[in-house]
Amino acid sequence: MNEVLIQQITKMVVEKLEAVSGGQTTQQPASEQKVQLFSQQPVGHLAAEAQHASPSGAVTFHGTTEEVKPQRNIATVKPKPTTAFGKPKAETKQTEEDHLAEYRKKTPARVGVGRAGSRPKTDTWLKFRLDHAAAVDAVFGEVPDNVLEGLGLFQVQSKVMDKEEYIRRPDLGRKLSDEAKATIQERCKKSPVVQIVASNGLSAKAIEENLEDVYLSLEQSLNNLNIEMGTTFYVDKGRVAVMDDIGELLKPDVVVMLIGERPGLVSAESLSAYLCYQPRHGTIEADRMVISNIHKGGIPPVEAGAFLGTVIQKILKYGASGVTLVRKEG
Repeated sequence: MNEVLIQQITKMVVEKLEAVSGGQTTQQPASEQKVQLFSQQPVGHLAAEAQHASPSGAVTFHGTTEEVKPQRNIATVKPKPTTAFGKPKAETKQTEEDHLAEYRKKTPARVGVGRAGSRPKTDTWLKFRLDHAAAVDAVFGEVPDNVLEGLGLFQVQSKVMDKEEYIRRPDLGRKLSDEAKATIQERCKKSPVVQIVASNGLSAKAIEENLEDVYLSLEQSLNNLNIEMGTTFYVDKGRVAVMDDIGELLKPDVVVMLIGERPGLVSAESLSAYLCYQPRHGTIEADRMVISNIHKGGIPPVEAGAFLGTVIQKILKYGASGVTLVRKEG
């Protein structure tokens, strides 16, 4: 017995029940009524009547003919292929491609680059190797002399002897050599308001590409704000905390350290500017603040230099930097 017959039989049973219940005169419990009502007309009789279906799709019940619309067999309907999100594959593929295209416009990261089987595509792999080589060159490279000479900066050394030691011993990069201390004492202005220091850090390329624009812009910003500058110099193979040694030697109000960031696979020439109010031995990292990602693909160097001037002005106003500055502003 197919679904059509079952539906028609059910309909006729309901009609019979309504007809019988409408003619009753005595009130009986519902359970007894159901037993009697179903006994009035056997279901088999209705099934027999329902078997008389016309070729046109009509079914006859007690002399009346009703048109029955053909029903689709659910078992024969093939569902559309869907993804885990329940959307048709074609629609989802198009949506995902649109999203990936939007992501690629907003980030230089490797988003949706695809694969060839289980391996990266050839052009993706070659680009990865190129970026990795650029990162290695940034770490082990040297800043050209003409960059420092053009800005009139003299050079001193940290306690690190070579790049291998610089990578293995960060603590030595945080200290000035004895010769460096003597040179700084001899050539630098004492107790300046702002002391600017540059260092290659982990990217000589960052200094080569960005130092000139950042430094000249910062110098102009400080001059416009009437903030005194000390004698700027360059520390080879320095770490951020070397500013504590410099603070002990020169006693500035603010130290600004322009240093090469650790290179990644997106940019090997990113510069950071670390600032600290009266750094001394024992200064905690929470008292330092940083403006990072300074390069042509991030914060433009000239814009960064101008912004640093306003940050320094704020540090001098509140006499604090880092977390303490944030609390005082709030």
